[in-house]
Amino acid sequence: MARKTKIDPNEVLATITPKQPRRVVAVGMLVILGLIVLSVAISSPPAIFGWMLFLVFFGALCLWLAWAMWQATGREIELTRSELREVGPDGRVLCTIDNVARVDRGMFAFKPAGGFLVRLKEPVGRVYAPGSWWRAGRTLAVGGVSARREGKEVADLMIVLLVQRDQAG
Repeated sequence: MARKTKIDPNEVLATITPKQPRRVVAVGMLVILGLIVLSVAISSPPAIFGWMLFLVFFGALCLWLAWAMWQATGREIELTRSELREVGPDGRVLCTIDNVARVDRGMFAFKPAGGFLVRLKEPVGRVYAPGSWWRAGRTLAVGGVSARREGKEVADLMIVLLVQRDQAG
């Protein structure tokens, strides 16, 4: 007779850890772009004031996005039996397994580099963690500065959890 073991819904099955060299390159490129645009605005300002405003705004936006990316890519993403979540002080839940309709990591999917798409049953609020993940409506995209192998592993485990969920209920 087989013994039933209690399944812990908070057991961490896999993690996606942003790689430090990828973080530095991605953030560095945004910082360089922002500084180049701001230096163009300062060193040779355009004659039309609207273009000057655009250059300053775009340069500042690049620098802000670099800061936001550095913050967002400093957190790991964990897959448990019940949810996909960020590790950190806020511990945001990206999605629950019960709300997942399907996972897509195909070649032609509109997904981040080295990542995957999750189609949700019910729409959840919009959130953007640049370089790590984003969610809008019924779409969750995970990937960016993380390793392709880790994204593939998490996507495959999510597919297994979906099959188990559908067979149980």
